[in-house]
Amino acid sequence: MGLLKRITRSRPVQESLGFLVAGYLKFVQRTNRFVMEPADAYDRIGPRMPVIAAMWHGQHFMIHFAKRPQDRAASLVSRSGDGEFNAIALRHLGIRAIRGSGARGRDIRKKGGVQAMRAMLKALAGGEMVVMTADIPKISRVCGQGIVTLAQMSGRPIVPVAVVTSRRIDFNSWDKASIGLPFGRGAMVLGEPVHVPRDADAAALEGFRLQVERELDAVHERAYALVGSRDPGAKTAPALAGESRA
Repeated sequence: MGLLKRITRSRPVQESLGFLVAGYLKFVQRTNRFVMEPADAYDRIGPRMPVIAAMWHGQHFMIHFAKRPQDRAASLVSRSGDGEFNAIALRHLGIRAIRGSGARGRDIRKKGGVQAMRAMLKALAGGEMVVMTADIPKISRVCGQGIVTLAQMSGRPIVPVAVVTSRRIDFNSWDKASIGLPFGRGAMVLGEPVHVPRDADAAALEGFRLQVERELDAVHERAYALVGSRDPGAKTAPALAGESRA
């Protein structure tokens, strides 16, 4: 490991960076004018809590904006060094981190994810909302089986969520990540809950996986439309090269 990586992965540096990132995201939230769709989303989703909030990789930085102050939440975070930094930032945003990884394109239980799955099931049983990316690292915007399995085992619904801003930076990363900038407009869109029966067979689970994928694509398309833009990670959109929106 190089000197720079050792420094950035040291605990004091990661604590400082996590604190600064959380502070920046709070600033973005305070300085953007957000609309929510549907307008009665909290009234509709609130009685179903705790839910599994689904998001796409790269669109996760601002997802906590959609959480109500009274909602307890835990988020699945990878066990990597970068994941440690993310976990620290989440702690400062009032979200508990569950450390674990999913199997690429497969079942989350197959790659050190058994403990994470148990922790998420425990969180949901205890009344905590669980927030997790539906796609697997390096396979952008293709829903994996893990989130569907969690819904099946827990009996809790999956709610697709998108949070975007009109002013942002779009990165040319594998997940076409975006991070908001201050002093713009924002949109929070919640999709229809997806319920996965406990007795669903393999064919049914595949159908629910595709449903979650379609719903996530739809809420992101709608959220970007509400701020007068297009989704940089949409399957039909051309690749961007470090584009900044102002």
